[in-house]
Formats: sequence, structure tokens, C-alpha cells
Amino acid sequence: MGMKANLLIVDDDANTLASLARAFRLAGHEATVCESAERALGLVQSQEFDLIFSDVVMPGKNGLQFLEEMQAQGTKTPVVMMSGQAHIQMAVQATKLGALDFLEKPISTDKLLLTVENALRVKHLEEENRQLRHRLGKHELIWKSEAMRRVIAQIERVAPTETRVCIFGETGTGKELVARSLHEKSARHKGPFITLNCAAVPAELVESELFGHERGAFTGAGSRHLGKFEQAQGGTLFLDEIGDMPAAMQAKLLRVLEEGEIERVGGDKPIRVDVRVIVATHRNLEELARAGNFRQDLYHRVMVFPVRLPPLRERRDDIPLLVQHFAKQLAQQNGWKTVSFNPEAMERLQERAWAGNIRELRNAVERILLFASGDTINAATVESSSPSIETPAGGHSATGALAERVAAYEREAVLAELKRQNFHITNTAKALHLERSHFYKKCQQLGIELAAARKEEA
Repeated sequence: MGMKANLLIVDDDANTLASLARAFRLAGHEATVCESAERALGLVQSQEFDLIFSDVVMPGKNGLQFLEEMQAQGTKTPVVMMSGQAHIQMAVQATKLGALDFLEKPISTDKLLLTVENALRVKHLEEENRQLRHRLGKHELIWKSEAMRRVIAQIERVAPTETRVCIFGETGTGKELVARSLHEKSARHKGPFITLNCAAVPAELVESELFGHERGAFTGAGSRHLGKFEQAQGGTLFLDEIGDMPAAMQAKLLRVLEEGEIERVGGDKPIRVDVRVIVATHRNLEELARAGNFRQDLYHRVMVFPVRLPPLRERRDDIPLLVQHFAKQLAQQNGWKTVSFNPEAMERLQERAWAGNIRELRNAVERILLFASGDTINAATVESSSPSIETPAGGHSATGALAERVAAYEREAVLAELKRQNFHITNTAKALHLERSHFYKKCQQLGIELAAARKEEA
């Protein structure tokens, strides 16, 4: 399926507007018509277009003034100028003002459609380059642990297919990174990658965000809006936190997955969509479905190939790689000098529970770099920049209620594992994926006296 465009045609001649709009719509494009530059300036501020066709000679503001004012207000939409009174000076002036092309009327349908196709190709390449620059160093999957090796193997297996994938993982584990990786390794990698966080959109707006709306569909709908499905045409739509999708929308999403068609809010005709849907959640969808809070039929539609992302505490071998990656990335972004972490500093970071997973780790690295004064980060810098990394003896933290709860949870977990292992230190440390020396430090931080704990249990 070819790329489809949302076009604006500006011309004071009603016949020209009608014929151009008909030609574009027959080719599958969206076409909005406008009879004056003044009104067009308002439209481009309230609605996004892929390409604008504008006549040059019009009453009031002419096309060149329209182009100039559009650029002054910061609109970057490419503009093709048209005129039945064309001359070299006019074309040169239009080009200097930033016009993408200059066409002399009458214009053949083939020429019009070729112009749109070329403009879309340029826009797609620019977007692809922008995304590539954005991805470099930011959207990489960094790993060396066995836990992540299994995840990568699953990605490699399912990415080239059209199979629906459901990504499970705690907050901050990198679910969107996995979804992007699936997209980039698929046959759809040249298409768009569009995301929607179902938990971040008010329930009454989810339908419009997913399926779009027509002008006047509801109060405030001043123009047509293309939803995420249409934006993702030919590519991938990533629905994050699908477990939080409102019940009414679950039924509508199910229909789209079954039929491959959407209908805009306020629209009266179905629109075919060619989109691969990948979903993610931190919740247990099976339990939600059993409790009646998630549709059973939708559960079976999205749960074709589950991928579970391990929390950071289950992939501690990856922490040094992640720390080095974030340190380099942050230094480049902020113009900071490059620093390294000595073994003691890295040990401190590996000991941490990381309830917020990779996202929390990145934030911690950024704070550490702000506190750094030399070329090497030591344990003291780690402690001073992130006071919650160590909990004082006694198990109480002065950093707030959340840190206190985390410390209390860690203390209970360590004591429970000690009991399960009959207070065998080496076995307990191994069960918690800690070095023996780290385990002793952790007990000291949490105020656990091993001899006293053993005596108390006896």
C-alpha cells in the first residue's frame, strides 16, 4: 500500500479546488480545500498537513505572501506553488521563499500525483534520518546477562513476522525499547513507529487518539484529526499499558484487530488500516481477564507471543554496561567531560535494589555526573549524590517514606531468605544474586545483625 497524504489546496477558483480535490481523493489522499490565503493561515495553525498546494495570484493575500507569513509563524509544511500566469521571476521568488516546487497551470493529474509522491518520499527520508539520529545511543538495548540473552532471542524470532507481541515488565524495564527493536527488525521498518500510552490519555479521549475524528465531531473538534492507527499506516503501533485501557475501548480495539478497519469519531465510513499492533503492560493481564476487568477475547487476540522483560535486579551483570552507556550519552548531550567509574563505585550501584529499574538507574547516573569533580567516580561520590543508595544501620532512611518502604521490604526479603537457607550465608547470598561480601554490606546497611537474627530464630 502506497503512502497517503493529508493535503491542503488553496485557490480562489472553485473549479480548480473541486478538480484537484477529486483527483487527490481518487488516489486515496485526504484533501482539504480553502479559497483564501487568510483562511489557510488559520488552518495550518490548527491542523497538520503533509503538503500544501497554493495558487499564486489570489485576491487579498497572494500565494507568495501566504508562503512568507507561513514561514514567519514557524510552519514547516512544504508548499507547492501553482500559477496560470507563471514567469521566471515568480518561480525564482517562490523558490527563495522556500517553496518545494512551482507548477504551471493547467497541471496534469499525473504531474500532481508525482509531486505528492516525491514530497512524501522526501518527508519520509527526513523523518527516518531524524529517528535514526534520535535512536543512536538512546534506543539501544544494552545487555550481556543471560536473562536478556533469552529476550533478545525471542525478539529475533518474532520480529520478522506479523505476529502480535505482548511485552510484560515492571515500570522502567524498557518495554518501548523492545517494541522499537521489533519494529526495526521487521519488514515494516521503513514505516512509522507510533506510540500511545493508554494510561496517560483520559478515558473520553482514547477513541479520538486511536481512531481520529472529523471536524465538528464534538466540542472543540475544529478540524479533522488523524488518529494513531492512520498515523501508523504501513508501520507499527505500540500500545503501552494496555491493561489500563477503558472497557468500552477494548471492544472497539478488538473489532479493529479482527476487521482491519477503523472509523473516525463523527465519521460515516470505514477506513482500511495496515498496521502491526504491539502491546505492553506492567500488569497481569491473565488475572485482569479472569476478574472481568479485561476482555477475554481481546486478551487472546494480543497474547499471541508474550515477552517478559526481567527487572534490573535480575540482570545485575548488565549494570556496568548500562552505567557506562548512560555516562557517555549524558556527557555528549550536555557537553560534559567523560568520566569512568572505579570498581567500588560500580559495586555500590550493583548492590542497589533499583525499584524503578533502568529508568531509575539512568537518573542516578545523571545525578552522579553532576556531583563528579574528577575524571573517576568513586564510592563516596555515588553515596553523596544518591543518599538513598545506602540505608543507615537500623533500617531507617531520612530520604522519605518511599525509601523507608523500600528498605523495609529489602530487610524482610533478606530475613526471609536467611530463614529459608537456615542462615547459611553463602547460600543466602547466592539465592539473592549477591557476592558474599556484598551480602554482608547489605545486612549492615539494613541493620541486620546476622548472629542476633540466628539467635532470635532459634
